[in-house]
Amino acid sequence: MTVPGKHTDRRTVLRLALATGVAVPATGALASCATSGGGEDASSSPAPGASGSADAKNPFGIAKGATGEAAIFNGGYGFDYVTFAANIFNRTHSGKFGVKPSTQIAQQLQPRFVGGNPPDLIDNSGANSIGLNTIVDQLEDLSDVFEANNLEGTKIKDTLYPGVEAPGTVGDKFAAINYVQTIYALWYSASLFEANGWTPPKTWEEAYELGGKAKSKGKFLFLWGKEAATYYQTLVIGSAIKEGGDEVRLAMDNLKEGCWSLPAVQGAIKGLEKIVKAGYVKPGGGGTAFTAAQAQWSQNQDALLYPSGSWIENEMKKQTKADFKMTGFPELTVSSSPKMPYETLHAAAGEPFIVPSQGKNKAAGKELLRIMLSKEAATNFAKTRLAPTIVKGTVPDDGFGSTALQSQTKMLTAAGDNVFTWNFVDLYGTNQDMLVPWNAFLSGQIDAAALTKQLQGITDKVRKDPSVKKVEVK
Repeated sequence: MTVPGKHTDRRTVLRLALATGVAVPATGALASCATSGGGEDASSSPAPGASGSADAKNPFGIAKGATGEAAIFNGGYGFDYVTFAANIFNRTHSGKFGVKPSTQIAQQLQPRFVGGNPPDLIDNSGANSIGLNTIVDQLEDLSDVFEANNLEGTKIKDTLYPGVEAPGTVGDKFAAINYVQTIYALWYSASLFEANGWTPPKTWEEAYELGGKAKSKGKFLFLWGKEAATYYQTLVIGSAIKEGGDEVRLAMDNLKEGCWSLPAVQGAIKGLEKIVKAGYVKPGGGGTAFTAAQAQWSQNQDALLYPSGSWIENEMKKQTKADFKMTGFPELTVSSSPKMPYETLHAAAGEPFIVPSQGKNKAAGKELLRIMLSKEAATNFAKTRLAPTIVKGTVPDDGFGSTALQSQTKMLTAAGDNVFTWNFVDLYGTNQDMLVPWNAFLSGQIDAAALTKQLQGITDKVRKDPSVKKVEVK
């Protein structure tokens, strides 16, 4: 069923920030239902589960000696940035907020939701995240976090880039705070390209031609790891949306029948198929852990390009060749005359943090989020993870010396208001199922037609399931 009375426009999600602190204009109005109702100041009363006295400096009424538990996805950004904020919590409240890493969020935490004892804060991210739509009724509305003051005494919502509520809004509930500004792009070594006189491709055909040049140097164009095979799905969808425009974006996000057979989608899939059939994708990815595969790219330079979000630099910083000069460029288009400009970016706020309503101290979960949204914690993240959060003004012009962060700024500047995203994979939790056909396709075991059929089957299963709440996107 469709959630009544709510239409989420994913193009208006984004009014993204430049990494230098300059906001990117939006294409439309911000999605609604992201502020607390009734006009009451969130700091006027303690949140449910709190036992202390609430005031502007302690809006959730956290008592002295309070405890809490956080489960954090241990992926490209690690987890100790949350430990940094937890240490502030512990000092401020003489408390003890434990932070535990996980790479199996759904497997480890779904039983705890069923048992009624989930952690107080969860970073619901990674390939094994829980479909947000399946647990939204068990989550706190986080509007009061944005209404609260940060540690510096400023209302949090006044310190954030516009549009950050929408990715975490499901129906009428602001259920997840997406903490990190993420750009999805193709990444390469600028120094390697400079040494060989190569330029980043703009279309799939140009990528194919570059694959031939890579082969002549004993290198591949692409490679992949088994848990991240769907990074190529992200690349294909982004390419198709740029090629075909909003028609494609809406068809995919609304699970339309035949959406995987749209001409723009097929153009991107077949562009990649041509590269696979030419042998320009390094074999063996289906049996290789994704971080090991990424090291083959960033350390060994076995392949020229890798599709990923902007977490890739931090994720691989200990396994990247010296003077690699990691740099990003926008996702490919199918033709040289797409409906959206080549510079258009797939970008969105990511790393969704949720507060389960059945947590032992959900007020502490909200308080830890409030601390994470302080300038101190957000700057620590940007500096140590080489990626911006949703908090404005925390990244200097030089990107802390990161070429990848500098390239993000350039891409966002060039994109202007041509920014988009989609959410159906995360919303309906289909990534695990989609990994199977994508690993087979990249291995050359199935062709574009079989890939299309299997992906459409996964999509159709969700669309036809009456027990799954649908969110209509406009």
